[in-house]
Amino acid sequence: MASFIPPAALGSDMTATAVDALLEAVDDGGGVAFDGLEASAAEDGYAFSTPDTDERGLSDADLRSVAANDIYVDNWYFWHAVAPQNDAEWAFLRWLEGADERTVEERYEALREGYSRSWGQLRLTAHRDDDGRRYELRHADDADRDREALQSHDDSAAAREIAKFDDRDRYRPLKTAPTLQRGWVFTDLSAPVFVRAVDFLYPATVANWYREREGDLDVTHWTEHTERQTGIFGLVKTWNRGEGHDHVDRVAEACCVDSQCVKRREWDYDEDTDLDVPRGEGEFPCREPCSVVLTAARQWTKLESEEPRTYEFELTPSEKEQLEDIVDAVADGEVEAIREADVYEGANQYRARYFRAKLFDEDGNLCGVPTDPEE
Repeated sequence: MASFIPPAALGSDMTATAVDALLEAVDDGGGVAFDGLEASAAEDGYAFSTPDTDERGLSDADLRSVAANDIYVDNWYFWHAVAPQNDAEWAFLRWLEGADERTVEERYEALREGYSRSWGQLRLTAHRDDDGRRYELRHADDADRDREALQSHDDSAAAREIAKFDDRDRYRPLKTAPTLQRGWVFTDLSAPVFVRAVDFLYPATVANWYREREGDLDVTHWTEHTERQTGIFGLVKTWNRGEGHDHVDRVAEACCVDSQCVKRREWDYDEDTDLDVPRGEGEFPCREPCSVVLTAARQWTKLESEEPRTYEFELTPSEKEQLEDIVDAVADGEVEAIREADVYEGANQYRARYFRAKLFDEDGNLCGVPTDPEE
């Protein structure tokens, strides 16, 4: 029988508990129908069927015997008595093991070795042992590292601390920035603890993913969101709207792309006006401009309010291209990847220092041209 596995593989205590729960559900609830398992009570006895089994007229003892160590019973019990019953968390765990694409047999076969999926920079793994389904959580870039080489945790609260700082111990104001530190692993987690750890690392992503999946994601677009702002963020509302949504395009291009955030932007300029910027490839959605975006936009609002001036600098063609290289390297986060010996790179530190020594005066003015013409 394909759906039968030895008692040791399920755990005898779990098996007995699952069968007791099945009988109670059949007797008190009118029957069970889930993931290919059907069980019910009739005048001539119990009925029990799976894709591999079809039994009728069973006694209590017969039903216990046929249901014992059946993966369909174990599967039903996990999803109705062990997994979190919150709709979003339940659906998230089902997504993780591919419940909508795989049969129970296929899933249990995969769970023996462990089945993994990505969630932002996370590698999520579900597996099954004598204690039932267990979960592992680590950085995706540590997927091939031995557990012994990583700092191990079993308390979801540790995830909150991991999310605070990057690998250089810098504070991460945006928890979905692609700067999650490496070197840790959460092992042997129960389903509720696992989901809680994911939520500490990426707050509200499971809930918003589920809302979007159900067609119930409440998106707040730029104009609506900024109109609500008060205090220091109220300044964003004054941004010149004469450019249409061009300025918001620039905000999204700077902040809301895969290189800066693992979410997928779903908000636009307004309900009728899309932004002409890629949304990102993230698994979970961004439903409104975040505080980091608003903080940046507030600063840009102030900077864009300045009147333009014309400055004249004398540069060689190579020096002009070097300035462009420096801006690109900083914007794309590539400065640290440029080695000291890479002097052919425009953003190389030695070349930048030479550029400064040649073209900046003692007051830090490029080509000796002051920012304020009255200086």
